This record gives sequence, C-alpha cells and structure tokens, in this order.
Amino acid sequence: MGFRFRKSFNLGKGVKATASKSGVSFSWGIPGFRVTRTSKGKIRKTFSIPGTGISYVDEGKDKK
Repeated sequence: MGFRFRKSFNLGKGVKATASKSGVSFSWGIPGFRVTRTSKGKIRKTFSIPGTGISYVDEGKDKK
C-alpha cells in the first residue's frame, strides 16, 4: 500500500486545479463534459451523464 496525496482547488467558472505528489493538473468544463490537462502533459476528455455515474474517458496519445 502506497502513500497518496491529492488536493483540489476550485478557481471559479468551471476551472479546477488539482495538486498531487506527481504534480499539478488543471481541468475545465461543464456538467457532462470536462477537459483535463494532466501533470504529465496529456489531455483527457471526459463525457458523462450527470447523476448516473456513467462516463466515457478519452485520453490523448503521447506525441513522439
């Protein structure tokens, strides 16, 4: 079992910053759709049906 740390900060207007031991990520969106820039630089798009717990996540591939 490993140690985890994560703290989220609402920055207003649907923007959120999350700090963890791997770095800081930022996300923005509206209910049902959210875009996240991870601490490793990847872009993640999350589509969901609010209130159901059903969601689909599309994470961009690394550019090499």
